[in-house]
Amino acid sequence: MRGDTGFPRADAENDFIRARRRQVMSRLAKWMRREPDDVNIMLPYAEVIAALGQEGERRLGLQVIQVDSIVGSVDRTRDFDRYFRPTSGRTRERWERLALAQRRGESIPPIDVYRVGELHFVKDGHHRVSVAHALGLRTIEAHVTEVRTKIGAYDIRYRHDLLVKNDRRLFLERVPLPGEARAAVLMSDPWEYTELGETVEAWGFRLMQDEGKFLDRLTVAKRWYEEEFVPVVRMLQQADLIGDRTEAEAYLHIAGERFKLIRTHRWDDEVIDAVRESKRRR
Repeated sequence: MRGDTGFPRADAENDFIRARRRQVMSRLAKWMRREPDDVNIMLPYAEVIAALGQEGERRLGLQVIQVDSIVGSVDRTRDFDRYFRPTSGRTRERWERLALAQRRGESIPPIDVYRVGELHFVKDGHHRVSVAHALGLRTIEAHVTEVRTKIGAYDIRYRHDLLVKNDRRLFLERVPLPGEARAAVLMSDPWEYTELGETVEAWGFRLMQDEGKFLDRLTVAKRWYEEEFVPVVRMLQQADLIGDRTEAEAYLHIAGERFKLIRTHRWDDEVIDAVRESKRRR
């Protein structure tokens, strides 16, 4: 390894010093760039599961996993940063002992992790993961427990992303969209999931009044997507009113503009023309 002295104990000590220096420099760079506070914070397992909604788990046994796939911890988020660099000197003795064993080629016990999607969260073995990062190891042995969740763990990078996931999970409980529809309705602002949920429920209430019968949430969600969302999105695409937003974001925005401009819940050419004209005046 670069900069090695050839003396394992001295090299292990230097490994820790370098890891701490990188953590401090990373924190300083974040402050200078005015990045959000959660950029260098590892993901807390409990918060991730609360946002995604746990459905079950199963043990997968001993596996070799990618070190870079380990993004969070069950209970040690303060001792290490997002890249498992030590945040203080209190872990030094144990850390250097493991680094020394690793450098000497001694047997290192597997870590224990929870797998959520393609992400891994450490239950036991934080120091071993930290040493693996510092020594540039790409893989590590782990006892894996797979956790199934109500919504997927994709697009989770920072703690802020959990807000979007949590509100999306709540939205899908209110509006239980099936397969393709579920994947098509996406928001980047967590609050907009709440607004969209209220919009869909209001649409469903008007539908039940018109038809004079009760409809369950699944039926309302399916019919809203097929009879309201898809046709309206098609109109917005033809009128070039989606822009750089998601289809769901464009739908929610234009639906609000429609009612403010002409006080109606209908969709026709007059509505689209009014919205387009309003947009042109801004």
